[in-house]
Amino acid sequence: MRIRPPSVRARLTLWYAGVLTLIVCIFAVGILLFVKARLYATLDTQLGREIATIDRIYREEPHELEDLAAHWGVTLFRVDENGSIRYQTEAWEREGLARALQTGDAVGPSTWEAPNNRHYRIQQVSGSSYRAAAAIEETSLRDTLWALVVILAAGIPFAVALAIAGGYFLAARVLAPVGAMADKAREITAESLAERLPINNAEDEFGRLATVFNATLSRLQDAFERLRRFTADASHELRTPLTAMRSVGEVALRNTLDTDAYRYVIGSMLEEVDRLTRLVESLLTLTRADSGKMQLTPEIVDLKALAGNVTDQLRVLADEKHQELTLRAPIPIHANADAALLRQALMNLIHNAIKYTPNGGAISVELKATNSGQAIIEVRDTGPGIPAAHRDRIFDRFYRLDAGRSREEGGVGLGLAIARWAIEVNGGRIQLASDRAAGSVFQVLLPRADNTFAPDES
Repeated sequence: MRIRPPSVRARLTLWYAGVLTLIVCIFAVGILLFVKARLYATLDTQLGREIATIDRIYREEPHELEDLAAHWGVTLFRVDENGSIRYQTEAWEREGLARALQTGDAVGPSTWEAPNNRHYRIQQVSGSSYRAAAAIEETSLRDTLWALVVILAAGIPFAVALAIAGGYFLAARVLAPVGAMADKAREITAESLAERLPINNAEDEFGRLATVFNATLSRLQDAFERLRRFTADASHELRTPLTAMRSVGEVALRNTLDTDAYRYVIGSMLEEVDRLTRLVESLLTLTRADSGKMQLTPEIVDLKALAGNVTDQLRVLADEKHQELTLRAPIPIHANADAALLRQALMNLIHNAIKYTPNGGAISVELKATNSGQAIIEVRDTGPGIPAAHRDRIFDRFYRLDAGRSREEGGVGLGLAIARWAIEVNGGRIQLASDRAAGSVFQVLLPRADNTFAPDES
């Protein structure tokens, strides 16, 4: 049977209880050692005073040694003189403390266990011809220490129990924001992405976590909105040519037409098929761009030759509208890029300028090189310009300045989106450089692959 892992609350409680138990145990041991040291220090001080008294009485008034027990309360001592017993108390002899004495000079206090399991603290001092020893029973001291051990040992389980209870309560309080975020996140669906997780304190860890999740939700909401808008726009744009083909076909089937009329009907349907094909190809290009699986083939591209090829190919469209399409490239400029994608981006920009420039207008394509290591392709037209309200969205998919503009004139709003992707995937960027009411200036900035330089003219 698989054991279910404990919850975060249980783990926090166990960690809290474990750490607190360790601290309590260390604290208890510290207290025990401190009290023991203090008790023994007090006992050794008392023993030192007694041995000093015995030594002084022996040297000054040796005949008063017998009065030490009655007058001074020193009941356990012995004095040896020239290797024989000068005096010892009855209690000293009765307890057999003579076996605890050590040979040699004066030594510090030491503990000795008698055969009857009693413990004595003994200290001796030696002179030129004598040795004095005194002892104090440790029973009361040991009873005190044992009582302290019992109290601490009995108190630790209670402390652990309180630590577990307190840890469980505190873990619940600490994790309450997580529970609130989890409950709120459980309620959020694709239809309610505008909802956000609650934030009690934006400065703590949970507040920062909720802020990150809310930022993620904002990005998801934006992605869903763009997906819905993209789906709706794509459906509408796909439905338009299909509806046109269906209408033309139904009219042709209902009426008996001559050969020229049928040819006109078929031509109209083929125009819609061509428009539908271009739309599908644009959508496929953007889909591959979003997937990130498109393989690039970077190479050294001659921008002057590329721009000249594109302008020559689109010149026929400009001639139909009596427009002047010129290319200005003073020197060869090279960039490291995918030539096919760069060509498609430039084709979309120039085609877009031709579509929106009125008859008799002018479109210029100019190449520049800057000393900052960039190549600039500038597409300038004399069209109506782009109002300030639309400049931030002109690169969005399916976005058109005038929703009522015919698709023959304005397209479906994918050209600039594809151009921006094609430029950015090659390490460059595209921007609308014109702030004038009339005419538009689009600039494509790419990293140069050579050291050529021409002054950046405005």
